[in-house]
Parts: sequence; C-alpha cells; structure tokens
Amino acid sequence: MRRVYATTFALVTALALATVSAQQPPAQQPPAAGGMRMGAGQDAARKVPGGGIFAPGWQGKIDPQEASGGSAVNDSKFEMKGNEITIATGPASIFWNPANTATTDYTVSATFTEPAYMSSNSHGHPYGVFIGGNKLDTDSPSLLYCAAYGDGRYIVRAFPTTFAPGGNRRPGTNESVHKVAKGEAVTQEIKMSVKGSRVSCSINGTEVATFDKTDLTGAGKLESVEGIAGIRVAHNVDVKVSNFKFEKQ
Repeated sequence: MRRVYATTFALVTALALATVSAQQPPAQQPPAAGGMRMGAGQDAARKVPGGGIFAPGWQGKIDPQEASGGSAVNDSKFEMKGNEITIATGPASIFWNPANTATTDYTVSATFTEPAYMSSNSHGHPYGVFIGGNKLDTDSPSLLYCAAYGDGRYIVRAFPTTFAPGGNRRPGTNESVHKVAKGEAVTQEIKMSVKGSRVSCSINGTEVATFDKTDLTGAGKLESVEGIAGIRVAHNVDVKVSNFKFEKQ
C-alpha cells in the first residue's frame, strides 16, 4: 500500500508541475542582430501622408540604410512657405538647394523649432545643418553635419559614416543646447562655419565643436569641406525651420 501511495503522489506532483509550466509565458528572446539604426531603438521610419518636396530648387535624399529598408524620399514632407520650412520626416534625410554651394569660406545657419518634442517618436532624434556636401545625389555622399536634440544633447557626424569626426561618434552635451520634456516646444539655433583651416559648429550662440580642415578631409574622410550646405533631419521628426541662411564670407 505504501508503494501505491508513493507512486500516486509522484504522478499527481508531476502532473501539477507540468500544468504550471504550460501556463507560464514563453521566455523573452533577445532581439535579432542587425536591422536597427544606431541609437534609434526599434521605431521604424513612418510614411508621411502627402509626402514630397514642395520648395523651388530644393532636393532631398534619404540615408542608404533607410533606402535598403524600402523607404523613399517622398515618405517625408518638406514644404516651404515664404521663409519658413516645415519638415515631417519618415526616413532620415538630407535636404539641399544647389544654389547654396561655396568654394571659399562660408556659414550656414537656421533656427529649428519642434512644436512638440518627440511628437512622432519614442525618444529624441536630432536635426541641424550640414556643410561640405559633395556627390549628394549618389550612393556615396560626403558631408559633415551638426545637429541638436531636444534633450540637451548635440551630435557631429559625417558621411561616409565610417568616418568619426574627432574620433567620436556619440552625442555630447552642452548647457547651451535647450532641453525640454516630451510634448513641450523647443527651439535650437544652429550654425556651421568654414573659415580658413577651421570648421566649427555653434548651438544657441555657443561653440560646441571645432575641427581643423586637415583632420576632416582625405582618404576615408570628407571629400572636402567646400561644397553644398543644407539641412539634416533624423527619422520621424516634426520640425519647423526658419531663418535659413547661407552666407559666403
């Protein structure tokens, strides 16, 4: 009888454990490698209704990584009315007018306003201006951009993306970069300058980065710091651009 009781008890216990195990949710699997933008989390580029470029003389191009994912430049909307530009990006993009090209010293600047910080994304994405644009309509563009986030950070990056200006690819922080909470309006004034052998970026009147021209150009780096100047906006951003200025020195 003891053996029967012991066998029955073991059987009941095994059945109970199996039932509990079946009711547990499956273990979370780690995300697959690849398929994610650097620092962009998991939010995919949206498609903006009525997309396209509606500004005389302006052109646009999306990042190669965005294009490989099936996005197109008309998935974003770039519209100019008077001196104000309204941008709603799906894929990360650059926008430019070939008239803004320099072979000498020059400055490009603009005021960027997010009416509602992080209105179309789950975390902050940057926007700003670029200089030294060459071969922009090819698969191997060359340019340097300086952009601000609404959370107090800024970033200086380049195409080709294998080049890290100053040896750093990560965002930095500076007290001059305005910082707000999600949903609040934020404005950043961004300027990039090429003067002699010096290249710099200022945000809200404070210089946040400076480089020597010789450290930016050459094999594997920028083709030149001379060229087209324009606007750079990361993916899923709603921003207004005013006072865009391109000035030759």
